[in-house]
Amino acid sequence: MAIPPRLPTISQILEMAEAFGMNLTEDDAASFRGLMAGSIASYARLDELAEPKLPVKYPRVPGYRPPAEENPFNAWYWKTNISGAKGGVLAGERVAVKDNICVAGVPMMNGSRVLEGYVPDVDATVVTRVLDAGGVIAGKAACEDLCFSAGSHTCATGPIRNPHNPKHSAGGSSGGSAALVAAGQVTMALGGDQGGSIRTPSAWCGVFGLKPTWGLVPMTGGMPISYSVDHCGPICSSTENVARLLTAIAGHDPHDPRTINAKVGNYMEALGRGVDGLRVGLLKEGAGSGNRQVVRHDLDRGGRRLVSRADGRLDRLLRAARRAG
Repeated sequence: MAIPPRLPTISQILEMAEAFGMNLTEDDAASFRGLMAGSIASYARLDELAEPKLPVKYPRVPGYRPPAEENPFNAWYWKTNISGAKGGVLAGERVAVKDNICVAGVPMMNGSRVLEGYVPDVDATVVTRVLDAGGVIAGKAACEDLCFSAGSHTCATGPIRNPHNPKHSAGGSSGGSAALVAAGQVTMALGGDQGGSIRTPSAWCGVFGLKPTWGLVPMTGGMPISYSVDHCGPICSSTENVARLLTAIAGHDPHDPRTINAKVGNYMEALGRGVDGLRVGLLKEGAGSGNRQVVRHDLDRGGRRLVSRADGRLDRLLRAARRAG
């Protein structure tokens, strides 16, 4: 039980003042004590209120830390098998959850020894939504130490390997999520993004990742870095799976004020719209590094293929890209 806040005595206030080199009279201390009374009463009232808690709707067992033979890329932190609803847009899909997102009863380390041994007692909103949509939580995907790296080398359980070449980085901080999808161990994963932590590992592992619009997907039950830049989003094996997972997790959450203006689209319907009228931009700096001839060829081939049916202006963009460098 928490110790309730108590109003300090005049003697205690005088002792604290002396410790800080302040000379107060008893009348001064009594005055400060009166000023403190309102704040102490407010804290006491907070202690009387019931703490809002996220629901845990589906039964589960804690799972286990997989041995090396089950974890060749060190992309799993923990394995589970938590089943949700019998039907839905994610029916039967195995989903990995980045290890900065709470799953009740399952250890969460956030890639850091600081949190080793912590076991949440709530399911993050996105976890509940995955389960409500018929998904299966397959486990916790390893991530960078407190998510403060764009590589895949700072995780306290060891480096996360790129499935395409284990000598290469998987990117970060959602490296485990991207590596598990790239290795075919899951088709969908949840990642987090502040400065590229979904996009970078998705690109490096050759999978599909989306950083959603801020406030579209709730972060309730996710380990924060900063309120104004925290995002949760899908990392998947295809654009269709990105649309399916985003359909399940997007939308207003009364526990997260960031989502109050969330505008959810029909992502599944958008898959069939084609690219007619699509405006395509090519980053000119993208042709200015590495093997320039290869990059330029890929820009020509890939860009023209993408907009062959769209009302784009590719030639001008390609000329700008070729001039870079």
